[in-house]
Amino acid sequence: MSHKSRVFGDRPLAPETLMMGYGYDPTLSEGSIKAPIFQTSTFVFRSAEDGKRFFEVAYGLREKDPEEALGLIYSRINNPNLEILEDRLAVWDGADKALVFSSGMAAISTTILALSRPNDVVVYTAPAYGGTEYLFDRILPRMGVATVSVADDDCGAALTRAINAAAEQAKARGGRVAAVYVETPANPTNQLIDLEAAAAAIKALGQAEPPPLVVDNTFLGPLWQKPLAHGADLILYSLTKYVGGHSDLIAGACLGRADLMGRVAEMRTICGTITDPHTAWLLMRSLETLHIRMERSQVNAMELVKRLRGHPKVEGVLDAGGVETTPAQQAIFARQCTGTGSTFSLRLKGGEAEAFRMLNALKLFKLAVSLGGTESLVSHPSSTTHSDYSPEAKTRCGIGDNLVRLSVGIENVDDLYADLVQALDAI
Repeated sequence: MSHKSRVFGDRPLAPETLMMGYGYDPTLSEGSIKAPIFQTSTFVFRSAEDGKRFFEVAYGLREKDPEEALGLIYSRINNPNLEILEDRLAVWDGADKALVFSSGMAAISTTILALSRPNDVVVYTAPAYGGTEYLFDRILPRMGVATVSVADDDCGAALTRAINAAAEQAKARGGRVAAVYVETPANPTNQLIDLEAAAAAIKALGQAEPPPLVVDNTFLGPLWQKPLAHGADLILYSLTKYVGGHSDLIAGACLGRADLMGRVAEMRTICGTITDPHTAWLLMRSLETLHIRMERSQVNAMELVKRLRGHPKVEGVLDAGGVETTPAQQAIFARQCTGTGSTFSLRLKGGEAEAFRMLNALKLFKLAVSLGGTESLVSHPSSTTHSDYSPEAKTRCGIGDNLVRLSVGIENVDDLYADLVQALDAI
């Protein structure tokens, strides 16, 4: 079987099977069962002619032949570890191509820079990760790119109105709607966005070059949500989270349509936002256990959600498509998601003082930002990741001082529940 084959006879191989060897040929690396770390800055050409051919393709001076591989040149452009990792990442989402970056924010910013130009408008859903909102609200306007933020409603009508308003604004500016950026589930409220409705609104614009639908899939992907199957054009990940899964690396990814990925690849090469070979090697290690870790974490989280609902100190539990959400949210979940993931939030009875007492009493949950690791984490978004939100924006997005976010790991669930109960008793 070829190291690039996705089938065994007539049987398509599952992603978790392909993670063990897809994209890697041991015979090219002294028979090593795992890919070595190619810790090098540059690569030796076999001939001057090879060097010329490689640069012609890398710099877009000619089209690559259908069977021609991108030659190895320099680790800011490509590297064997990164190429193997990108091949495997693309498998999970059924993407044409994947690219990896030095962080999730590097992936987001490089992608948006590749898609937009002065006078354009970018639409994005709120709440979103704090760094994402900072980029959209504070950085892009300095570059002549306007942004429209929308806290979407259950039926997608608010996002549709925002897309149409952005098109009018872009026309007046002499630009285009450059992208529609969606984070679903939203951080930290787990609000879901209807991707098919968003894609339909984009199509209805009638723009000669329709703006791509870009989806941050960090919370549920790549196991529990497949945005490309619901109309998305590009997917973004903080690989730091579930894909890395061990709280020991920083990385990001962009996956999607080949034509758009070419533009993102060009921007990554010039901006130098590619990740390093050692991080890529660690991510390949993590991909081998991704499904096991995410499945165990989700089982734990679902059990904690069930036990915490109705607790006398808990006002509400915010999980994706959960029983406390609206029928519209539950319908989106049923169409779009195959699992709830393992990150959810609690609204406590009280305010910041009560939340802090609970957080400070925890023993097993680690008080830290980030999510998706093997260990359970807890954070207070209003005072940390979303602290730069205005009071009005916090209210609009449902981020109160009584909100705490939990990322559930793979520990014993009874131990985790006991920790939460004793911490809630401290309120």
